[in-house]
Amino acid sequence: MFRKIIPQPLWSLFRNIRNNFRRIVYSGEGRLCPVCNKTSKRFVKFHSREEAVCIHCLSLERHRFVWYFFKEKTNLFKKENIKMLHVAPEKPFENQLKELVGKSYITADLFNPDAMVKMDITNIQYPDESFNVIYCGHVLEHVPDDKKAMSELLRVLKKDGWAVLMVPVNSDKTIEDPTLNNPKERLRLFGQEDHVRSYGPDFKDRLENTGFKVKVITPRDILTDEEIIRMGITKGAGDIFFCTKN
Repeated sequence: MFRKIIPQPLWSLFRNIRNNFRRIVYSGEGRLCPVCNKTSKRFVKFHSREEAVCIHCLSLERHRFVWYFFKEKTNLFKKENIKMLHVAPEKPFENQLKELVGKSYITADLFNPDAMVKMDITNIQYPDESFNVIYCGHVLEHVPDDKKAMSELLRVLKKDGWAVLMVPVNSDKTIEDPTLNNPKERLRLFGQEDHVRSYGPDFKDRLENTGFKVKVITPRDILTDEEIIRMGITKGAGDIFFCTKN
C-alpha cells in the first residue's frame, strides 16, 4: 500500500536505507545465497515466508533454486555459443546471465520497459528453433491463453535445447475462469489479483500435451536437507519443470 503512495525517488531512498540496515543486522555465516555467493545470518521474511529474501541480491527462494540448478545440473555455465531467451527477467541474476551468455542473451517482457525486447509470449516474433535455452519463471499464471504461450515456447526452442518453466503450484488441480475479471475474486481464487489461474501438479500434463517432454525437479531431488536450509531453498521455491522437445 505504501509503495503506491510514496514518490519513486523517496521509495528508492527508503529501500536503499532499509537494505543497508538489513545487511548490518543480518550479517553472519548461517546462510549462503548461491546467486550472489554471499553469506548472512539468515534470510529476510517476505509476506508469510519467514526466510525468503537474500539481504545482498534480493533473490527469493525460487531464484536461488533455479540458479543452483542452472549451475550444477545444466550445461549453461559450460557450453559456448548458447542463445538464451529470458522471459520476464528477474533482477537478482539478470546481469550475471548477461555476462555469462553474452550478446546471445535476450530478455523479453510485454510490459517491462527495461527488457531488451517487447514480447507477447503467445505470439513470439522469433523463427522456429531460435534458442538453445529458455527460462520463463512465474509468467504463465498471468497469461490468459497459456496453452498458446507453451506452444510458442516449444516452437522457438531448438531440437537439442531445453527450457525451465516455473509457476506457483497452489492447488490440487489447475483452476481457471477466463471470464473472471474481478481483482478481488482473482485474489481469492488464484492467490493474486493479476493471476488468471491457480496451477496444480497437472501443469506438467499441460506442458506435455503441448509437445514438451517434462521432468519435474524438486529441491530434495538435488539438495540435502542441510543445503536446502543453508541456501533458503524452502517451500517458496516451488518445483522446476525441465522441458525438452520430444
